[in-house]
Amino acid sequence: MRKIALAVGLGFGAVLCFMALLVIGVYSAAAGLLGGGSRAGGQLQRNAVPAEYADLVQQWGNLCPELTPARLAAQLNQESGWRPDVSSGANAQGIAQFIPGTWATHGLDANGDGKADVWDPEDAIPSAASYNCSLAEYVRHVPGDPVDNMLAAYNAGPYAVIQYSGIPPYQETQNYVRVIRAAEESFAAPVTEERLPPSELAAGAVHFAQEHLGTPYLWGGDGTPEDDGRFDCSGLTKAAYEAVGIELPRVANDQWHAGPHPERDELLPGDLVFFSTDLTDSRAIHHVGLYVGGGYMINAPYTGAVIRFDPIDSPDYFGATRPSAS
Repeated sequence: MRKIALAVGLGFGAVLCFMALLVIGVYSAAAGLLGGGSRAGGQLQRNAVPAEYADLVQQWGNLCPELTPARLAAQLNQESGWRPDVSSGANAQGIAQFIPGTWATHGLDANGDGKADVWDPEDAIPSAASYNCSLAEYVRHVPGDPVDNMLAAYNAGPYAVIQYSGIPPYQETQNYVRVIRAAEESFAAPVTEERLPPSELAAGAVHFAQEHLGTPYLWGGDGTPEDDGRFDCSGLTKAAYEAVGIELPRVANDQWHAGPHPERDELLPGDLVFFSTDLTDSRAIHHVGLYVGGGYMINAPYTGAVIRFDPIDSPDYFGATRPSAS
């Protein structure tokens, strides 16, 4: 992406096609949405990542099947050594080492402060995760290990990976992939149990919610044209499951009764997570989100906020429901 130029000879039309393909929405699938249990690296090892970045890496490291928090941590460690102000001789900038042209297309204003800032880890770390996943989708049909190909594309550019049908014969890129794959285990918490993967329907619901990250909240919003595509909390969860053929009630405390209730340590991506002002009464539920793994949900929080990731562990956490088609 940064240190090795794209192959010479690409026509202007091909470059435009390349940029268009890389802005395709991030691929989401059941195996990649797990935040713990059955996917190695789903949880970070305690104190393996600088404390100020641990939540960001944990949150965004579960964005697609080819990425884990441990893998993202190993990559950031390799890129910058966790230094947010570093700049390379090739003008790669910040903690994730984006060159300006790539940042202009793939930089996110992930913290919602109105500016996509390559020097701000709150923007750069989510952008690195999102860009990794876009690259993984773009080189999905290239032979070889999909994770190796994703990392190679981050370093050398996706066209080099396509051209050479895998990791290109560049010493820097080969070393880059080797170091990250060797180091990721040291960033991952031990896997203590096995869990079933989420269903394809649940993964589809999560993907729907993910595609609406950044959408402003609207009380009573159902995402219709009349609502300018905006949602409130239960409008988002209802629409997410409606997109995969499962009909949910409209309001949060009715959605509580839409399926069985897994315990906190049994949660899978796609589960609905609820919050209540009275932890003994489901009628006091005031909020619902869509669990995505790693202790986080996608939710539409409140007026003035946007659809975003938030941790689920809070004093008002009430429980969860697992919707199903039956």
